[in-house]
Amino acid sequence: MALLEGCKHELEITIPAEAIAEETGKVTKGFQSRAKLPGFRPGKAPASVIQRTFAGDIRQKVIENLVPKYFQEKAEQENLRVVSQPNYSDFHFHEGEAIHFKAQFEVYPEFQPAEYRGLEVPYRQPEVSDEDVDKRIEELRESKATFVNEDPRPLQDNDYAVISLASISGVDEPIQSDEVVVRIAGPETLAGFTENLRGVSPGEEKELDVTYPEDFGQEKLAGKTVGFKVNVKGIRRRELPDVNDEFAQDLGDYRTVDELRTAVRQSIYAQREAAAQDEAKNKLVDKLAAASDFPVPEVFIERQIQNRVEQRLRSLAEQGVDPNSFKLDWEKVKVAQRDAALHEVKASLLIGRVAQLESIHVTNEEVDKEIERIARQAREPLASVRKKLTEDGTVNNIVNHIQTMKTLNFLFDNATKTEPVAEPETAGPAPADSAE
Repeated sequence: MALLEGCKHELEITIPAEAIAEETGKVTKGFQSRAKLPGFRPGKAPASVIQRTFAGDIRQKVIENLVPKYFQEKAEQENLRVVSQPNYSDFHFHEGEAIHFKAQFEVYPEFQPAEYRGLEVPYRQPEVSDEDVDKRIEELRESKATFVNEDPRPLQDNDYAVISLASISGVDEPIQSDEVVVRIAGPETLAGFTENLRGVSPGEEKELDVTYPEDFGQEKLAGKTVGFKVNVKGIRRRELPDVNDEFAQDLGDYRTVDELRTAVRQSIYAQREAAAQDEAKNKLVDKLAAASDFPVPEVFIERQIQNRVEQRLRSLAEQGVDPNSFKLDWEKVKVAQRDAALHEVKASLLIGRVAQLESIHVTNEEVDKEIERIARQAREPLASVRKKLTEDGTVNNIVNHIQTMKTLNFLFDNATKTEPVAEPETAGPAPADSAE
């Protein structure tokens, strides 16, 4: 065995002449049973004739059958964890003799991570102020807002105008709606509606022009000026509920506002704690990766680059962009994505190695709990979800994910937390040197 570079290895392999002769006999019989040669009934041509007629094909089939088998045996003898397809070369194959060849391939790296217990990481327990709780409760009030019709009067800022509209110019396909609610001077309302409807009363009709921004969400309207005929049908006032015990009870299993505020505070704290811990865990993995020097198989890096590109293309597709419209230069993509992909692969290998060293395993109960959560979320029977996830291999992904999370928790729990350093304020521009 020879270690060439990084994770790349090379083996010199010999297939004995006896094994070749035995396999040649089997392959010849296979050709013999199917061969149709002039002068012989199907399947009755002598083996010697078959070997002469199909010599090249028989030899190729023998190689295809034996080479992977003997490579696998040799790799197992050497205790190598092969992770890439081997590249075979330097074949020496002469009639009646052994086959000699070489195989180059990559193996899973054997390494010891840098010291991972006691890594320093900036971390501070999150805080939740009364103002934070007030803001969240105000958001809950907003979600429970109701609209009340008001008596007719001229529209003013922050009124919710109920209008019907129909396009009269500026678009190829007509736009028409019998009821649209527009908040006068609202941040989401285009200036053309606000400026032209302010002061108009229910029952009045008006023609107006609205210019849509270049980055408007609907491509057919982006950058266009559209003429509308608008009829104001009514005015609505938005009312927010009072924050009282009845409001709290309407939101869930709370008896009083104080109980609601406690739950809100706990919810905000849990969200901030999870975000802060995730940030700290990422920094711990980055630090461990920087301190751990070991080779990474190229096949892993290329696979991760492929995953990153596919995720990006799926994201674009979800945004309505046709992935087929991109003509990717794969060589440029590999160069651009290599550093990020290498870091992600290295981090994954390190997490797996720490899990191994610390005997961090996943229990059946943990897997069952996650499958139950998925079934509840999908509103499907547990048995059918379990069967589907098992058949498509997702259960293995669930196991890997749980193990990763447990290992990250281990690194965080055993880290040395330090007080985060405040970011320095950005200084203003330095005064220019005076020229004398």
